[in-house]
Amino acid sequence: MSTEHPIYSHRDDDPHLTDDALAEKVMHFLRYATQIDTSEISVIALRGMVVLSGEVPREADIAAAGEAAASVIGVVSVENRLTARAAD
Repeated sequence: MSTEHPIYSHRDDDPHLTDDALAEKVMHFLRYATQIDTSEISVIALRGMVVLSGEVPREADIAAAGEAAASVIGVVSVENRLTARAAD
């Protein structure tokens, strides 16, 4: 694995990020640390509270995304508004 572009660095652990930076950090973590399709997920942060909204492929992905978001340094709470896509 190339170390040219690391996925993680210690600067990502800063608990004092702006709301936009925290939302971006959570989305980045969801993309790289889970096996969830994040193409229809949006993340909003406000003073450490993170809101996940949108659709995920499976019902199990809802809880997985919520748990992953909650594990990000700087996140105080998660409001998980994700829904599972309806089967075709």
